Amino acid sequence: MRIRALTILGGAIALAACSTDGSGGEVAKSASSPAASVESDAPFPSTYKAYPGEPTALVGATVYDGAGGVIPGGTVLFSDGKVEAVGLNLATDGYVVIDGTGKFVTPGVIDIHSHLGDYPTPSVDAHSDGNEATSPATPEVWAEHSVWPQDPGFSRALANGGVTALQILPGSANLMGGRAATLKNVPSRTVQGMKFPGAPYGFKMACGENPKRVYGNRGRMPSTRMGNFAVNRQTWLDAKAYADGDRKKRDLAKETLAGVLDGEILVHNHCYRADEMALVMDMAKEMGYKVSAFHHAVEAYKIGDLLKENDVCSAIWADWYGFKMESYDGIPENGALLWKAGACVVIHSDDENGIQRLNQEAAKAQAAGRRIGLDIPDAEVVGWFTLNAAKAMGIDSMTGSLETGKMADVVLWNGDPLSVYSRPEKVWIDGALLFDADNPRLRPVSDFELGQPGEGDVK
Repeated sequence: MRIRALTILGGAIALAACSTDGSGGEVAKSASSPAASVESDAPFPSTYKAYPGEPTALVGATVYDGAGGVIPGGTVLFSDGKVEAVGLNLATDGYVVIDGTGKFVTPGVIDIHSHLGDYPTPSVDAHSDGNEATSPATPEVWAEHSVWPQDPGFSRALANGGVTALQILPGSANLMGGRAATLKNVPSRTVQGMKFPGAPYGFKMACGENPKRVYGNRGRMPSTRMGNFAVNRQTWLDAKAYADGDRKKRDLAKETLAGVLDGEILVHNHCYRADEMALVMDMAKEMGYKVSAFHHAVEAYKIGDLLKENDVCSAIWADWYGFKMESYDGIPENGALLWKAGACVVIHSDDENGIQRLNQEAAKAQAAGRRIGLDIPDAEVVGWFTLNAAKAMGIDSMTGSLETGKMADVVLWNGDPLSVYSRPEKVWIDGALLFDADNPRLRPVSDFELGQPGEGDVK
C-alpha cells in the first residue's frame, strides 16, 4: 500500500515536471504582480509548475463567478491553465465538453487561514511545528519551512472541500509569529513546488489572550494587553530604524518587518475583540503599515464601519464562540452584519476538518443573517470563500473569480454549493483535473491516508 501511494505521487510529480510553466509561471514573472520583487528576491523561490490540462467546457451548470454574478445554464471555457470565457451559449468546438446540467460551478475554494503541513496529521508532538514559542516576537521564522507536503489534510481539503489555494500561517502564541506562505493545493515532493507563484508573503500577528498567557505564565513580558502593545510598538520602531537605514547588514527579523513597511508583505492579525482591532488599526497608522485582515474577529460586527473605512477584511468562523473569554461575545450573525456594513467578509477554517466545509460554514453564516432579516444573495456568499479570500491574500488579480485571463481554478459541485448535501464532483487547478469523484485514479492520497494493510486500495 505504501509503495502504491508513493507511485501515485511520483506519477503526479512526473506530470508536473514535464509540463510547461503555465499561467502560474507567467504571473510570477509579471512586473505588474505586487509580489514579483518579493518572489524573485526570495531565497526559497517557488518552483511551482502547473499540471498539464486539456481545453475544457463546463456546459449547462449554474455558474457562480465569485464576484457576485450568477449565470443559470452557463458555460465556462478554460485552456492553457486560464479561464477563456464565461457566459451563455458559448461555442465549444475543440473543447472536452462536460455536461453540468443540474450542477453548479464556482471558483476554487480558498482558505485564508490554515495550518496544514505545519500541524499535519497524524497529530503527534513530532509534527507540532506551527509555533516558535520561544520569544514574543519571531518575525524571522517562515511557516513554509515547517510545511510537510505529505500531510493528508491537503488531499482531503481538495476532495471534500474543493480547496485549490490556501494560506499557511504560523500559530498565535506570539505577537509576531512570522511569515505565512500561500500554496496551490497540488501534490508535490517539496513546499517550493506548492508555493503559489507571484503571491505576496503574509505576516502573522496576534493580539489578546494567547501571547499574554504564553509569556506571562513564564514571568516575562507581555503578561497584559498593554504589554502586548508595548512590545509590538517597540519592535516596529526598531524595524523602522532598520528600514530607513542600511539594509545591507542582514537581519532576518527586520527584513520581514521592512517588507511589511514597504507594502510587499501583508499583515494577517489574529484578534477577537473589537476594541483591540481598533487599537491595532491605530498602531498600524502610527507605524506605517496596513492590516490586510483580522482573523477570527468574533466581535468584528461591532466595528463594521471602521473595518470598511480602513479596507480591512474579517476572516471569521460561522459560529465558533465562547471557548475563551475573548471569544465570549461572538454571535452567528457576525458575517451578515459585516456584509450589511459594506465590510469585507471571509470565511476561514483554522482547522483541518473545517477546511473541508468552508462552503457549508458560509451557508450557516448566511442563514444566521436571514434569521434577522438580512437576505444575502447566494452569489455574494460564494465570494466569502473565493474572491474575498483572494483579495485579502493579495492574489485576486490571479484567482478567486471566474474571469477571462485568471487561473482556471474551478470546482464542479454535484449540487448547490451552499447545501450540506453537496460535494465537489471535479476540481481543476490551473485547468488540470486533479480530483474526480467518478475516477478512482484522480483521488489524490498520501502515505498517511491509507490506513492499515488492505484498506484504501486505489485500483
